[in-house]
Amino acid sequence: MRLVITADGSIRCLYTEAIDLRSLGQPQIERASHVEPTSDGRWQADLSPAGGPTLGPFALRSDALTAESHWLEDNWLTAR
Repeated sequence: MRLVITADGSIRCLYTEAIDLRSLGQPQIERASHVEPTSDGRWQADLSPAGGPTLGPFALRSDALTAESHWLEDNWLTAR
């Protein structure tokens, strides 16, 4: 889990259960994306909540989740 600590002391990360975020203060958790099935049974990652594109379609949900995480790490995590 990558934590980004900003100049004002706030912490940003992509949520996982690797650590209990409550140990760092009161977490504010917001959805940054949606991984959903397409009508033909494939998967896409909709990153519009984070101001991003829709990625895919992918044959496997795990591939969509991986692409979602990579995009958020590279484009959203440190953008603010």
